Amino acid sequence: MNDVVAPNPFGNEPAAAVPVAAGALIAAEQSKAIAEVQAALYFARTQPRDPRRAMDRMLQECMRPGLAEEATYQYSRGGNDISGPSIRLAEMLAKRWGNMEAGVKELSRRDGVSECLAYAWDYETNYRDVRTFTVRHWRDTKQGGYALKDERDIYEMIANYGARRKRACILALIDGDVIEAAVRQCEATLATKVEINDELITQMIERFETFGVTKEMIEKRIQRHMSALTPALAVSLKRIYNSLRDGMSAPAEWFEMPDDPAANVAQPSGGTRAEAVKSRMKAKKEAKLKAAAAKQDEAKPQYTYADVADRLKNAKSRDDLDIAADLIKSVIGDEALRTELGELYSTLAADFDNGDAS
Repeated sequence: MNDVVAPNPFGNEPAAAVPVAAGALIAAEQSKAIAEVQAALYFARTQPRDPRRAMDRMLQECMRPGLAEEATYQYSRGGNDISGPSIRLAEMLAKRWGNMEAGVKELSRRDGVSECLAYAWDYETNYRDVRTFTVRHWRDTKQGGYALKDERDIYEMIANYGARRKRACILALIDGDVIEAAVRQCEATLATKVEINDELITQMIERFETFGVTKEMIEKRIQRHMSALTPALAVSLKRIYNSLRDGMSAPAEWFEMPDDPAANVAQPSGGTRAEAVKSRMKAKKEAKLKAAAAKQDEAKPQYTYADVADRLKNAKSRDDLDIAADLIKSVIGDEALRTELGELYSTLAADFDNGDAS
């Protein structure tokens, strides 16, 4: 009871003042978020969607060739080809269906793993589909894989994994017959709009090359030359490309991938997927150039020692002598013969320069 308490030089405010202020800020943000959700729910209830009008908008969108080309994916499982709507089509359906919200959030990140959440919310029916998943900051390769350090690589991996969960959430909210009608319209658009020309074939080959798939592999799968590509096969190849791009399948599931040393170049730690693809393409280009150079060397004419020696000795001018000297490197035999011819050339050239040549 006799304890002496020194006065606080900074005032007599309670210690809980700062936490209370922080708590008030959090409470204000929570109230703002609740108000936004309540406003969206109220608007959806007062302005409900018109299913017929929404369906018309969806079908009109599916008539665009650009969307129709990316509307479906395809992958192989158990010997059967499975196809379905892609994330691009799902996002269009959610936008045109109306009164919906969908997205992907990263909840936490620790120890090289991100905990994420994908969701879709129909404000009109107040039905919400949520998928939680984890993404390891690791990229597997044929050489064993490596940890991701670059923030952009981590973001792209989370976006890739999240896109599939987001698509599943959206498709869980929209009626199945609506989705099927949109897919059928996209297929009809491709069947009528696909025009097989050199530009389409070149573009398709370039797109597949980013995944290490060559023109020969594509032709082996479709059992015909690319110049004989049909609209139906073009649609099938576009679905396979969409599947590879969205990460639904791997090239080896569709094409026979040979053990190409240029295609199995070890990817440096911390490198991006784009850099790995560029490295493989550069290695393949260099291999082609070397093969072409070797073939060209084989096609060059080769001469014997006697042929070049006669041309050097029978040269009537210095120009004729220089032309004959260019053939020395094509002489069949060891380096000693070419060295001897070089010495003969030097002697004759000196004679021409001194005016002693006959």
